[in-house]
Amino acid sequence: MKRRSRLSPVVAGALCALLLPSVSGSTGSAKAGGIFRVTFLTTPGNFDHIDPALAYSRESWALLDTVCARLMRYRDRPPPQGYQLEPEVAAAPPVVSRDARTWTFRLRNGFRFSDGSPVRADAFAQAIHRTMAPGVDSPAYLYTQAIVGAEDVHAGRAARAAGVTVRGNTLTIRFTREVNEFAQWTTMPFFCAVPPALPPSPEGVRTFPGAGPYTIREYRPNQRIVLGRNRYYGGRRAHYVDGFHVDLSAESPDEKVKRVATGRADWTYTLPAVVLQPHLGLFHKFGLNYSRLFITPGLTLSMYVLNASGPLFRNNPQLRRAVNLAIDRGRLLRPGAGVATDHFLPPNVRGFKQRTIYPARDLDRAGALAAGNLRGGKALLYVPDVLPARGSAQGIQLQLAELGLEIEILPFGEHATASSYLGRLGTDEPWDLALVLWTPDFVDPAAYINRLLDGQHAGGTNLARFDEPPYNAQMRQASRQRGAARDKAYAELDLRLARDAAPLLPIAVLNEATLVSARVPKRCMLLRPGLVLTTVCLKQ
Repeated sequence: MKRRSRLSPVVAGALCALLLPSVSGSTGSAKAGGIFRVTFLTTPGNFDHIDPALAYSRESWALLDTVCARLMRYRDRPPPQGYQLEPEVAAAPPVVSRDARTWTFRLRNGFRFSDGSPVRADAFAQAIHRTMAPGVDSPAYLYTQAIVGAEDVHAGRAARAAGVTVRGNTLTIRFTREVNEFAQWTTMPFFCAVPPALPPSPEGVRTFPGAGPYTIREYRPNQRIVLGRNRYYGGRRAHYVDGFHVDLSAESPDEKVKRVATGRADWTYTLPAVVLQPHLGLFHKFGLNYSRLFITPGLTLSMYVLNASGPLFRNNPQLRRAVNLAIDRGRLLRPGAGVATDHFLPPNVRGFKQRTIYPARDLDRAGALAAGNLRGGKALLYVPDVLPARGSAQGIQLQLAELGLEIEILPFGEHATASSYLGRLGTDEPWDLALVLWTPDFVDPAAYINRLLDGQHAGGTNLARFDEPPYNAQMRQASRQRGAARDKAYAELDLRLARDAAPLLPIAVLNEATLVSARVPKRCMLLRPGLVLTTVCLKQ
């Protein structure tokens, strides 16, 4: 592979090649009707639950997006415009107190569940309380535990949280601390409207009346899911097919991809590494970004976290910047895996502004920054024990050796996103660098900047344990902004943090893969960056 002279042309060129074909979503003369066929695995890490309080996989959230009505939602548009918030069941944006601890939503009329009952404020209150219920191990409790009284509900001391108040069509949420992204949080399926009488379930309910365009007709674990139209739907989301039939019997990633390629299914969630396997021949059969096979930049940031609390990188921004300068990111990427980047924000996210932060691999400049700051010149690198991760780590090892850093690689038999692997990084283990894949639960610049680098999250999502008061203040001030001012503040933070503080070593924005059957016209495909099922139609 040729060395690039600049990073930004690599990013810009890849974006032109990958992003432009995905800007669809205009249905033109699309006709309604037909059953859209989906195929999933139900093995760990794939489809998990249909219950909004428990669902936490990409596959589950893709289906729940068709069923859910939310207080706020993202527009059905290509990114980054598709990540602009707008009210859905809320009549208007929420009213937020000056200290950002109290959020008030006024709901509009017209939304109904598929059983005909109206969607009122208590539907969202119940969704919140189901995530707090004792015995329900909801991933959403990470967010709802900050609500006043949540601990009492979680411990079984109270049935309702004092911080969740319903008065007619008005919902008020009070937090124990400043929360500036709650509107963005409500876009997650955890917070979609559920019937007020729907009980919490440790195992997860199998059906419930939906308030979105579709509803759940049937769910048989490890067999199938059937979704049908909600004939009482009162929202404005465009939707075309009559329903979705989801086959849960696929036994391997290759099998579900073959089902779509041969027309036995219309779509499945998959990875670029699967659809680009030479033995499947999909690239040669369908082409790329033409009609059936699409590879587009996604929302996952592949990076190496630099331990800002360890002896090597603590109070050592010179060495952290030197490491960023000494790495040729393009040489660490497998073909089709992603787009090289030196930013903390992916291009699909609002606030991203293309700049050249580290123009090229510059060992002379890196060596000058590292001089006197190597602190013994040894570093321990944690990495998942899988071939692509080990290969990337070995590339880091070779490139940083030229800087004078001797890297010891310590592999672990855990996935990069596994809680056990991330838990190691949150402890006092003696690592200096660690490979991390970061895909936040909600799409917002704060999810990439504040949650990764604000000192209040150190030891949690702030795996680098980066905690510098001036930057903390700037991050919190940016999160309080709205609209264009917020985008501008995060664009500047992205630049300053990456260039001056350098607590992370971003490598790439990983690609998303979308494969559809010949029945799915491109004009009905919205990639944001994965396929938005609500918008699909079928050739008639």
